[in-house]
Parts: sequence; structure tokens; C-alpha cells
Amino acid sequence: MQQKCDSRPELEAIVRRRIADAGGIPFVDYMELCLYHPQHGYYMTERPRIGRQGDFFTSSSVHAAFGRLLARQLRQMWEILGEGEFTVAEQGAGEGHLCLDILDAIAEEAPEFYRHLRYRLVEIGPASRGRQGDLLHRHRQRVDWCSLKELAGMQGCFLSNELVDAFPVHLLEKRDGELREVYVVEHGGQFGEELRPPSTPRLADHFRWLGIGPVEGNRAEANLEAVRWLHQVASVVARGFVLTIDYGYPAGELYAPFRRNGTLMCYSRHTATDDPYRLVGCQDITAHIDFTALQRAGEEDGLQTLYFGEQYRFLLALGFVEQLLELQAREADEQKARALRMSLKNLILPDGGMGETFKVLVQGKGVGEPSLHCARSLRDLPLPVGI
Repeated sequence: MQQKCDSRPELEAIVRRRIADAGGIPFVDYMELCLYHPQHGYYMTERPRIGRQGDFFTSSSVHAAFGRLLARQLRQMWEILGEGEFTVAEQGAGEGHLCLDILDAIAEEAPEFYRHLRYRLVEIGPASRGRQGDLLHRHRQRVDWCSLKELAGMQGCFLSNELVDAFPVHLLEKRDGELREVYVVEHGGQFGEELRPPSTPRLADHFRWLGIGPVEGNRAEANLEAVRWLHQVASVVARGFVLTIDYGYPAGELYAPFRRNGTLMCYSRHTATDDPYRLVGCQDITAHIDFTALQRAGEEDGLQTLYFGEQYRFLLALGFVEQLLELQAREADEQKARALRMSLKNLILPDGGMGETFKVLVQGKGVGEPSLHCARSLRDLPLPVGI
């Protein structure tokens, strides 16, 4: 039975005090309180968030095949780095299912790689650390927890799956040729919005650096934290790869004129809304990420873009079809086989699935320009037996 969460009155009271004290707060501060308040934030409390009993699905919660395919790419990265000690660092690992699926696959298919592997989880939530530890008990010799700073000098791959979309964002609108920022205020006991001058000059600097921004009359998000985070990640990776999986667009698409209302969305019990002012602390708040900003920030710190493309291309190049046929062959029950096909198709379907909206960015430092398995052209992939 799903643990329901309809309100967090303690968090609402904290938000109201912050608004009253400051006369209104930038949306970015409101979003941070809702998601990351140490005691009452959405991501900091112990309740189901991912999967059927939670609020949303992730690719790793759909099926273990996602992690197994990622493991193939990680294995090649280990080979590129010389088959020595190799760190996989995953930030925002949720319940730990992706880590488990990757480690299970590597232990089974690449035992030598497994012996050289250290899997480090960057996790801020104590409740999440506890659940991850329980789930990963059989791999405890390979897994530990750390801060981002403790990864300094790592060689391997820094991995994130649906992390950056949950960073707090500034909400902006372009009015009369000027940027205006959304502030959260309170009127008659209800949260509302006001447009005010930007809270920081870094917002205008960001769009100048990016070379594009919202057009007149449009609302958009600016994820300054994503750029800061990418610089941090680049600073701790001495040699290796950064693999970012999330939903988003290049800047030209993210700030396109037709995207009038931006991309901010909220999720609760698998229902999506665009109202962040309800279910305070009880719903996820996300925005599509700007992959151009991540690429540009990486280039400033020595990270070269090695691959950028839709999730369906990434997975197909790593052997998605072969994996599907293999799993299907093991299933004698036709009804279960059909359910398996539908689950796995969600990972690659462009309409109504995760295949196109989700993108994969692979950046490298000190690795040259290797031909990654995930970057193989689909026309060059051999047809598996049975097709």
C-alpha cells in the first residue's frame, strides 16, 4: 500500500515564515525548500518515490535490462582506461536499483572488471543511504558512500540518472525586453507569484554565456546549479568519463519560441501537474535540463563531448534488441512475455515512452576520442539471431 502524503504543515509553515520575513522569495528558494529541506523536504523524508508505489518511474525502475546495458558501456570504459582500478561514482542513486543492476551484470558477465571496481554513491539523504545499504548488501565489498569532494582524483565514470532535473531552478519571464524573475508570495493564505527584477546578475550572465535565452512573453527556467555541479564533477574526475542521463533538450530547443510556458512539472502518485504550490513537500518538482549548458561547462574544464543523443539510440547501440530477445526466450508464459515487451519498450518508445525525451551525454577527460559502443550507428548494428 502506498504511503500517502497530502501535506507537510511543518514545511508549509517554514515556507510562509520565509516569505513573510523577506516579503517574497525567488522560486528557486521555494523549490529548494520543497525538495531539500533537511527534515521535511520531498527528497529528504522516508517514503516511496520511485516505482509503482511511488510518484514516478525512472528508466532503472522499469527493468533491470537498463542497468545491464549500461554495464556494457562501463566495461568498455574500463578497457579504455587500461583495465586497472576503476571507480563508478553515482550521484542521486534513489533506492539503489541501478547500482544493483549494474553490479549484478558486471559480476556475472565481467568478473575481472568486478574485481577492479569500486562503486561509490554520492547521497545526501540518510534515509536513502539506509535503504541503499539494505538493497546492495551482497555487493558491500564493492560499494561505499562519499561526498562529491571525496571523489577528487578519481579515474573511472561519474554517472547520474535523472539527477539534474531535480536541481532547483530560477523561473523567469521576458517582459518588455527585460528578464523578470518569478517570486513566490502569499495572498489570502495562498501561495502566488509576482514578477520582479532578477535576484542575481548571474542570470543575465548565464544567458549571455549560453548565447540564447527566453523570447518575449515566454516563461523559462535557468538551472544555474547544473552548471556549478558540472564544474564540480569535472574537477574531481582526473581521468575518465561523465555519463549524464536525463530528460531535456539542447538550448535551442529548450528556449524555442513555441515553448511558451517552460518545462516545469510536478509529479505525485503518477499524476503530472504544472502547479508547484500544492502538496508542498509531497510532490516532485522538476524541469527539463539544458544539455548545451552542460556541454559548454564541461569544455571549460577539459571535458570533451564524446556522445550526445536520445536514450533509444544509446540503448539500441548497446544491444537492447538482443537483450529483449534473450529475456523473452527465458519466459515461457506468453502473458508475462508480453508484459516484459511492453515494459522494455517504454525505454525506447519516442511517443509516450522514455526513448526520445530522455537524452544521454557522455563526456571524457584524458581519454582521447574513443569509439564508444553507445555511439555506434544504428545502421551498422548487426541483426541479432531471430530477427
